[in-house]
Parts: sequence; C-alpha cells; structure tokens
Amino acid sequence: MMISRVLVADLPRHVGGHVRVAGWVHRRRRLKSVTFLVIRDRTGLAQVVLTEPGGPPEETVVEVEGLVTVNPQAPGGLELTGPSVGLLSEPAEPPPFDLYRPTVQATLPTVLDNAAVALRHPRLKEAFTVAAASVAGFRSALDGLGFTETQTPKIVSSATESGANVFGIDYFGKRAFLAQSPQFYKQALTGVFERVYEIGPVFRAEPHDTARHLAQYTSLDAELGFIDDHHDVMAVLREAIAGMAAAVPSAEVVVPEEIPEIHFAAAQELIARLSGEDPRGEPDLAPAHERLLSDWARREHGSEFLFVTGYPMAKRPFYTHPDPERPEYSNSFDLLFRGLELVTGGQRLHRHADYVAALAARGESAEPYRDYLAVFAHGMPPHGGFALGLERWTARLLGLPNVRQATLFPRDLHRLTP
Repeated sequence: MMISRVLVADLPRHVGGHVRVAGWVHRRRRLKSVTFLVIRDRTGLAQVVLTEPGGPPEETVVEVEGLVTVNPQAPGGLELTGPSVGLLSEPAEPPPFDLYRPTVQATLPTVLDNAAVALRHPRLKEAFTVAAASVAGFRSALDGLGFTETQTPKIVSSATESGANVFGIDYFGKRAFLAQSPQFYKQALTGVFERVYEIGPVFRAEPHDTARHLAQYTSLDAELGFIDDHHDVMAVLREAIAGMAAAVPSAEVVVPEEIPEIHFAAAQELIARLSGEDPRGEPDLAPAHERLLSDWARREHGSEFLFVTGYPMAKRPFYTHPDPERPEYSNSFDLLFRGLELVTGGQRLHRHADYVAALAARGESAEPYRDYLAVFAHGMPPHGGFALGLERWTARLLGLPNVRQATLFPRDLHRLTP
C-alpha cells in the first residue's frame, strides 16, 4: 500500500518515521561519496541524502520515500535518509537560470520571457503569495462591512471612460471593447445591493512604457451607496487597506487610524514651497510630486499613506461629483502609498439631469451612454467608490522597482507572450 504524501512543512511531525514526499529537485549537489538532493514542494525545502552517485537533474519532478532524520545542517533541520527516488516526469532540461540560488540572477526580460519556469524561484513566487493574501484580506474586510462581491462583463459596447485608451474587438461582427473598469456596472449595482465590490482584470490601451503601467492589471473595485461625500468612501478604503495589510503581517505595514489628508490645491502649494517648482495650474500631480508628498507625509505624520483630495474637475471623469463649495474641484481623491498613486476614488453624480448636464458641459452626447444613464432615472442613492491596483500594491509592499515583477505574465506596450 502506497504511503500518503507528506508535505515538507509537516516533516517535523514525522521524525523517525518513513514518509513519502513529492516535488521538484530544487538543487542537486554531487560529492565524491554522496549526492544531496533538495526537494521543493509548495510548503518548503527538504534535503534527501543519496549514497549512490547521480540523481535526477534540477527541476525534475520526483517522489521520495525515506526516513525522516534530524540534521541541524540540513534545510529545516531535517533530511530524508535511506531513500528510494522515483521519477514523476522525464529528466528536466536546465532552467533558464539557477532557481536554487537565494537571489534571482537573471534580468527582468529573461524572467518574463521564461515566466512559467522562472516563477518557481521562491523569491519570485513570494510576490504572488503576497498578492493572494492581500486579495483575501480585501475580500474579508469588505464582506465584514456588508458588501456583496459581484462579477461584471469585460466585453462592453462603449468605452467606460471618455477617451481613446480602449482595446477594440470584433464581437460577432459588431464593434466592442475590453472594459477599462467595472465603473458603470458597480454604480448600477449600488441600486441593487447598496454596497458592492469586484476583483478582476481591467484593460487600458495606454501607450505608456514605464515601470508603473500595464495594459492589463487586476483592479480591486468597490462602490457604496448612501454616503454624505467622498470622505465616507475614504473611510471604507482605509478599512480595506488595513485588511490587506493585516493579511500580510511580514510586510509590517502600519495603516493609521486616520490617514493624513491634503487638498490638491494645498498640495500644489506645498510642492512649490518644498521643491522650488511651481505646479499650480496643472490638473494632476507628476510622479516626482507624488514621491515628494509621500516623503512629507512620512516626515510630518509618520504615515506611508496620504490622501490627496479635491482634484480639479477637468482631470476627473464626467461622473465625478463636484465640490459644492468649490465647483472647479471635485469630491474625489487619490491615495498615495510609498510615493505612488495606489487608489483613485470619489463621490459620483447620482441624478440623471446632472449626468446630462455634465456630458453637455464637456461637449459630449449622452446617446453613447444611454444604457448607463437610464438607471439614474429610476432612483439612485448618493454613492461613491474606488479602484485599487493589485500589482502596484504588491510591488510597493515588497519594494519591487517594476510593477511587472508583481504581475503574472504581464501585458504591456511590447509584451503579448508568454
């Protein structure tokens, strides 16, 4: 009768017993009279001692039966002795770079070109373990706040946002697009569930070739009804971020009970004072200015997070609610984290007439948005929401310089494979 498989992490419970482990040959070290194999499974590494020369090459899939023996010099302080080794795959070809080395000794293009194998490296795999935990934390936090998770179409008949940054596709002979966001759907669903969230891909045909942009990324979206203004949305976002941070305790991220906040106009004045540059009149913040503001928040408030509120209406989408007291500014915000824009959100318009007027003020027809606007004629509560980029969060959390390092099989201006 075959022995049940034991995971590497559970070996300490089997000291002195015979077990069967299965995984990949992480490393093979051949000495004069002995060969050491390090076996890797999803939970860790285990050393196997072979008294015969040889052994399968690295990345071959094997199963090993042996005696669990204490050895303080071995990975995890244990090893398998007196083993029998069986192959579960053909002997593997050499990987594109050594996966057993503690650090990744390959360029980013090499890693991305060979992602299916390269991601087996424990350091590279870590980013996606962190991402998965973060998503679980986000989901748990919003579930606890009475939100309903939704799934909405990614093939749409019109652009979600104004502009040309959409991917057009042929949809049974009709013109269609890949969704830039679930924005229209999540707003409509506040009329059904009051509070909704979605975790899924979004697509941006923006020709940016930077370390912070992707053509497809994972967006963590939320929308909630019956708000007073954007500060209610910011409060929910704070809880979501705290849930994500708590799910990755090794990152040691502190989310303040009250995340510091600065109005866009005040932020521009601060930038002018600190940098000598005068960005006043610009409708958005430059990346260098986001870094400067984050440094200021860390110094003055001891916070790695900073809300910038009140962006100019000219910069925000037509569905954004203006500030009633300063209508040239919006009831919207960005959340900066360690020098990078992580989240965009705000209060939305909720009256049909306001949407028609907002589109007319921008010289746009309401006709392309007919289906979207129809719901607002049937009673919608004051509402707002936000969208958070998962890959940016993970990259900032782990100190990765390029968002592609936190992306499984990234799609960007140049990359469509693997």
